[in-house]
Amino acid sequence: MNENTADTPRPSCVESPAEVSRRRFLERLSIGLGAVCTAILGLPVIGFLVAPFFRKTPDVWRTVGKVGQFEIGKTVNVAFLDASPLPWAGVTAKTAAWLRRVNETEFIAFAVNCTHLGCPVRWLADAKLFMCPCHGGVYYEDGAVAAGPPPKPLTRYQVRILNGEVQIHAAPIPITT
Repeated sequence: MNENTADTPRPSCVESPAEVSRRRFLERLSIGLGAVCTAILGLPVIGFLVAPFFRKTPDVWRTVGKVGQFEIGKTVNVAFLDASPLPWAGVTAKTAAWLRRVNETEFIAFAVNCTHLGCPVRWLADAKLFMCPCHGGVYYEDGAVAAGPPPKPLTRYQVRILNGEVQIHAAPIPITT
């Protein structure tokens, strides 16, 4: 060891009051700005996650045609507006259903989306089957699964006749898992 160690001046670890207050100010400013940035970024995320719990499911009946337009026993594709179209949705606000007139007063409507992955199904009139061309899903004319990967039957819409017009209860298609 060197003998002059005791005589060597050491750097001061003690800070002056001005340095302490400046350091505290910058520390608090950084924490405050961090909190403000977190709030600015976090509030929209929280709103996005919580909003669906408070959103009301739309209850809309869409007219798809006059009763006389549809032949008994025939299944046709009908188009209508989605239950909750957004102003900027454009053509994607349109949806469709397979509508069958059973008798004079009864109609059945099926969603055009396969319950497997949502691909559009086709009606094959000669075979009396709905078929999903994407993954080979096949449904009987009552919407029940006949073959392939679909886990559930085709989604059915409620149908009513009001003032001589056929109306479909336009509801959001359930998401399958």
